[in-house]
Amino acid sequence: MPERSSRRRVRGAATTLAAVALAGTAALTGCSSDGGTAGAASPSPSPTPAWDASPASVAAVGDSITRGFDACAVLADCPEVSWATGTDGGVKSLAVRLLGASKAASHSWNHAVSGARMAQLPEQMALAAQEKPELVTVMIGANDACRDSVRLMTPVADFRASFEASMRRLRASAPKSQVYVSSVPDLKRLWSTGRENPLGKRIWKLGICRSMLGDADDMGAAAVARRDAVRERVVAYNGVLRDVCTRDERCRYDGGAVFDYRFTGEQLSEWDWFHPGRNGQARLAEIAYRNVTAAGPPA
Repeated sequence: MPERSSRRRVRGAATTLAAVALAGTAALTGCSSDGGTAGAASPSPSPTPAWDASPASVAAVGDSITRGFDACAVLADCPEVSWATGTDGGVKSLAVRLLGASKAASHSWNHAVSGARMAQLPEQMALAAQEKPELVTVMIGANDACRDSVRLMTPVADFRASFEASMRRLRASAPKSQVYVSSVPDLKRLWSTGRENPLGKRIWKLGICRSMLGDADDMGAAAVARRDAVRERVVAYNGVLRDVCTRDERCRYDGGAVFDYRFTGEQLSEWDWFHPGRNGQARLAEIAYRNVTAAGPPA
């Protein structure tokens, strides 16, 4: 019995010494009881790069809107009136507003392709990255919703994957390029405005955006539901553009400015009453310039 009691006292003393040693170590290293670090300075976060409101070069990627499709002639591109990189004095493109007319001609590039969908954007981004532009403009997504039927619209998950891949392609070769992302226009509002023009509706029958423009005067339940489904998909696409852009410190989304813009007949193509005409391209340039040169991103 005395021997056992002595052993217990030795073990107790050892335990106490160990506890004291651990407490001393904790005091030296600054570990707190909640697992944090008491008294240690928190590391400073990496500073967010300041947005350059006066980039010296511009590359554009996207679809028919950025190519000026149907703005100068029926069923034809007219890149000189492009809102992003055009040279037309009446439009005053974003590049012209930022760089001046002479410099815009040599320091801007238009890699957009009429009919392009988001799946084609990574290739366009790779081409744009080769120019090492200080600003890349993105306007794409309308063709992902403008399909022959609602069923054929690009799934939102695929749209997201392709946009993320596009940003990775750009960052691989041009990590410091700023990106301005335009929202997809409200296609249902364009249908509502354009259907007032008989000529435009005849052009629509050639196959422009059937998911929205097909049977333009049909106000039956099925047609209304079809148009609503297209609009909902555009809203979802814009959510993707916003989310992916927000995760990139050098990217600025337009805050839905183009989606919210109320195009009138005066701003639409005189041939198809769906794509922006010269006046509409000028309005897009104004929106872009206002957002690119703003002190902060749109709310």
